[in-house]
This record gives sequence, C-alpha cells and structure tokens, in this order.
Amino acid sequence: MAAVSGLVRRPLREVSGLLKRRFHWTAPAALQVTVRDAINQGMDEELERDEKVFLLGEEVAQYDGAYKAGLRPICEFMTFNFSMQAIDQVINSAAKTYYMSGGLQPVPIVFRGPNGASAGVAAQHSQCFAAWYGHCPGLKVVSPWNSEDAKGLIKSAIRDNNPVVVLENELMYGVPFEFPPEAQSKDFLIPIGKAKIERQGTHITVVSHSRPVGHCLEAAAVLSKEGVECEVINMRTIRPMDMETIEASVMKTNHLVTVEGGWPQFGVGAEICARIMEGPAFNFLDAPAVRVTGADVPMPYAKILEDNSIPQVKDIIFAIKKTLNI
Repeated sequence: MAAVSGLVRRPLREVSGLLKRRFHWTAPAALQVTVRDAINQGMDEELERDEKVFLLGEEVAQYDGAYKAGLRPICEFMTFNFSMQAIDQVINSAAKTYYMSGGLQPVPIVFRGPNGASAGVAAQHSQCFAAWYGHCPGLKVVSPWNSEDAKGLIKSAIRDNNPVVVLENELMYGVPFEFPPEAQSKDFLIPIGKAKIERQGTHITVVSHSRPVGHCLEAAAVLSKEGVECEVINMRTIRPMDMETIEASVMKTNHLVTVEGGWPQFGVGAEICARIMEGPAFNFLDAPAVRVTGADVPMPYAKILEDNSIPQVKDIIFAIKKTLNI
C-alpha cells in the first residue's frame, strides 16, 4: 500500500513513465485458418473477382456444358469416389477438348472434393485418385496439404484455362494452420506445377502430398533428435510434377523415400522413382529409393485394420532408417 500511495502523490508525468517502463508488449498471435475456411475464402474471392465463375455439384446446380458457354464452373464432388460416375466426362470430354479443338476451345473447369481415406467409411469411399487422374494428359492435378496450399491452389485452378482436379482431404478440413500475411491477400496464388520444401535437410529426401505431408514432418522431427535431418517436400501438384525440385534435393541428400496414401502399384511414388532412375539424379543415390504407400487391399472397415492400411509416422521412420541403413 505504501508503494501505491507513493505513486499517487507523484506528478502524473512521473507515474506514466514508471508504468510504461513496466509494460511489456507480446507479439500478436499468428492467424490460424482451417483448410475448409481457406478453400471457401479462395472460392469466395474468385466468385467476386470473375462473374463467369460459379459453383455446381450435388445440391448446388446442374451440369450443362457450362464451359462451352464461356463460363468457369467449379464442380464439387461429395467425395472423389463418386467421380467414377462422371469419369467419361472428365477423361474423354474435359481432358481432351482443348487439344482436339486445336486450342480453340479451352475447358476452364475445376473438379474438387475430398480424396483418399477418411475414417470408418470402408472400401468404396476411401480411395486415392491421384494416380488415376495424374495418369491422364490434358488434366492438371493438385493435392493441397495445409491452408496456404488450399487457398493458393484453388485460386490458381479456377483461373487456369485447363481442367484442373483438386484433390482435397476430408480429415484435413477442420485442421487449423498458421496463415501467413501473403496468403491473406486476394491476389495470393500458388503456381500449379511447383513443389515446396517444407523442411530443409541433408541426409534424406522425403516426398509426399496431401495429409501424409504432416506425417512426414512428424517423422522428421523425431529423427532430428537422433541426428538424422530429413528434407521434406510437399508436392502440391501431381500433374505436372515438379521433378526439378525433387531431383535437386536427391542430388543433395543422396537418398529418397516417397510417401502416399494410395495403393503402391502404378502410384505417385512409383512415378517419382521411375523418373529419378531415368534422370540425372540416379547417379547420386547411395541406396535404392523406398516407397511408403497404402496397403494393396480394399480399405477394411475395422478401425485397427484401417489404421494399418494407411501410412503412419512409424512406417515412415522405419522406411527412412532402412534407406539410411541405421
């Protein structure tokens, strides 16, 4: 109380000075945005920017050859497993029209929705279509991981004059990520065909896309405590694939592990390994490349079997140690 009384009896200017010296500023908390909100933000901005952009899908509207009328539809699938009902239109019409018209008829359409394994929805609703659509010339295929990816890629997809497949992940929709200031701009775009190095490393290159990128970063954090530094690459785009970034990393680390949630045969990891073998980075490898994939079975319904059918952090750590022979 005596201290307080002393302050009260002092001139206001002195008291203000004392209070200022005792006041500490803390840095503002980084903005957190969920993947779902980032996607919606990106679409809202593009709908506002260009009156030709509109939404269609289940309980949204009706497909009627909109791109032929000069519009830019965003077609939402409730899940990409349902895109099988439209695969003739996606593969035989959308993917080929620009080419078969000699470049006279662009097809600016976005096909978006959740892809890959969710939780407890069994074999018919748990497939990854990255390899399916990535196989087809004429399509561009992107696969975002975090909120920054989600907004930047959906905006680039909407502005592209080619059909773009946007493979989201249902389990990531509600996950918040730090949203950098540049991503908050209405002009923010992530170029299609460009990967991002999420973590720098020197001992091994780990390449992934979508939800498994987070698993790779977790595995890298664990291994860092053991003296192993992993370089983690977020592909962002499946087609066209950014092999320059992957090759440059492999030439630096001399080791490669690929991680994906899809099946192993003819998968994204298989394509990466083939291109490494055929390209300049092959001679830099000190050990065979290793793939971590989903199990080569229809997705089981039982949770314990489901968990063992998709890559986990422990599987990635095991593959990295196997590759490095430690």
